[in-house]
Parts: sequence; structure tokens; C-alpha cells
Amino acid sequence: MIELLFVACLSTAPDECRERSLVFTDVSPMQCLMGAQPELAKWTASHPNQEIKSWRCRTVSFAERDT
Repeated sequence: MIELLFVACLSTAPDECRERSLVFTDVSPMQCLMGAQPELAKWTASHPNQEIKSWRCRTVSFAERDT
């Protein structure tokens, strides 16, 4: 599994941020890196009051997702 991990902050309060993630089961780490910006653009389109401050892709095991 590949996780697109990102930090989203409120547009009106840039110091109010939360870590969020999108998990993919059918992509490689390189595909995540290449496709991250379009996925984040879709996410921000459905969350117009949020801004993405940072993001990264990482491999996640099932054990890590259960904790």
C-alpha cells in the first residue's frame, strides 16, 4: 500500500493544520509521486476552505494502518 500523506490547513487560519492521507493499493511509489498533484487538486476542490502545505508518498504496511 502507498500512502499520500499531506498537511492541510484552514485557509482562514493557516496555523490550524491537520495531517491527512489518501491510501492507494494499486500504485507504486513512483506512480504516487507522479500522480500526487492531480489527486491533491481533486481533494482541495472538494475542500475549498483548506490549503495543502506539504505532502509526501510512503509505503505503508497493514500493521502500521491498524495502529
